[in-house]
Amino acid sequence: MFTGIILTSGVIESYERLEAGARLRIRSSDDAPFARGESLAVNGVCLTVLPQQNGSVVTDLSDETLSRTTLGSLGAGARVNLERALAVGDRLGGHFVQGHVDGVGALVSIEHEGEFALYRWSYPPQYAELLVNKGSIAVDGISLTVVDPDASSFGAALIPETLRRTNLGDARLGDAVNLEFDMIAKVVRTLVAPYLAGNAPA
Repeated sequence: MFTGIILTSGVIESYERLEAGARLRIRSSDDAPFARGESLAVNGVCLTVLPQQNGSVVTDLSDETLSRTTLGSLGAGARVNLERALAVGDRLGGHFVQGHVDGVGALVSIEHEGEFALYRWSYPPQYAELLVNKGSIAVDGISLTVVDPDASSFGAALIPETLRRTNLGDARLGDAVNLEFDMIAKVVRTLVAPYLAGNAPA
């Protein structure tokens, strides 16, 4: 479990395609060593840390991860957002993020407002009912507040700190991002779906 508050970033040193899946080697800006087996969110994707090699974080990607996320399209030199798993007793500054990516969106507009910016991303249309104005969403693992969602896109206001600390400060139009919709909204949708369809249990 994560919170979507990004305090650490990294740079991909290598991407190796395996017979099944792939292996990423990442150089982290965090000096603290990562433990073998530790859960680490990389651009919002929950991965398992392998033994570190020469100070680099190593993690494997399954074919399922490659098909559902943007990680398979990132090459050496790409900047990624890193978040360690939430510890019991930690402050919950963002929202509950599982690291289970629902789909991929793309950056469709950037509107600068001094040091601030308003970004808009497209999203898969089947998730429209999960986007609520002022609700939460994770974009590349970053907890953001939804602004003015419509049938094809949603916005988020980015503060200077977010632009400095995360890869969104380097984003360009058309860049793909991993999207994880609010966990609570997904649970509620699942629970009420039978009632809306008229198939509720008696």
